[in-house]
Amino acid sequence: MPVTAAPDTIAPTRTASAAPVRDNPLQGALLMIVAAAFFTAMTAMIRHLSTSIDPLELVFFRNFFGLVVLLPWLARNGFGALRTNRLPLLMARTVVGLTAMITWFSAISIMNLGDAVALSFTAPLFATVAAVFILGEVVRARRWTAVIMGFLGAMIILRPGVIEISPVAMMVLVSSMMMGFSVCLVKLLSRTEPVMTMASLIPALFVWTTPTLTELAWMLAIGGCGSLGHICFTRAFSMAEATAILPFDFVRLPMMAGVGWLAFDQVLDIWTGVGAAVIIATTVYIAHREAVHQRQQAEATVETEPRAAD
Repeated sequence: MPVTAAPDTIAPTRTASAAPVRDNPLQGALLMIVAAAFFTAMTAMIRHLSTSIDPLELVFFRNFFGLVVLLPWLARNGFGALRTNRLPLLMARTVVGLTAMITWFSAISIMNLGDAVALSFTAPLFATVAAVFILGEVVRARRWTAVIMGFLGAMIILRPGVIEISPVAMMVLVSSMMMGFSVCLVKLLSRTEPVMTMASLIPALFVWTTPTLTELAWMLAIGGCGSLGHICFTRAFSMAEATAILPFDFVRLPMMAGVGWLAFDQVLDIWTGVGAAVIIATTVYIAHREAVHQRQQAEATVETEPRAAD
């Protein structure tokens, strides 16, 4: 499965099938770094606002202002771009994505930001497992071994039996699992739609606090960073093969660790670094194996086409 961003990066986008030819790895890498910066800034602002605004309300405003930022895209492409004939699947994706966002926002309002980001890198591992059940993909021994090693990396961070696993850390894992399922559902859709804006209003009403103008400005920035970051992220994967640009997504960890240290007096634990290194290595390997598999399929298709013509 391809890598995916943190659970708070969900926004309307085109699928990979509509992407241009992947032939610009340098631009793809730069876009990935820009996306990481947007996501880091957004996460820091969520943590800052969570002291006065409930995370459920922040989820709603992130989606609402994220949609506002995307209005120029809608104006250019027309609202017909949001038409879908697969409403049940779309609604399932919305529920899964919204769950991912709620658990992620709730976790980063409490947890060490570096630890949260490190654990969020397990999302592609969950996506690989989900692909077996949702997409019917065949995952062979080497990729299963990589997935197991990746989850062992998460266990290094959590250290069960040494320290008590906190409910907040479990929320990050639930968020990553939901994001993995979301990636598979998106693969089944021709496009995604921003219906989470209305869906996220319902839980927000139960914890509603009228924000100040300053807080609204912060939330506008959150929505903007989330949507622009996701645009850069998905655009990066259209520029180059995943294996070429994937390592640049992981700059989110040192970025977030730096922000946590400077803004919130948080220190990244050594075991988090070790576990994150294991997760990152296995994620890169899984992306590499998928790229190899896709090339083999493409070559097989090219070989059979002339025979079919004969």
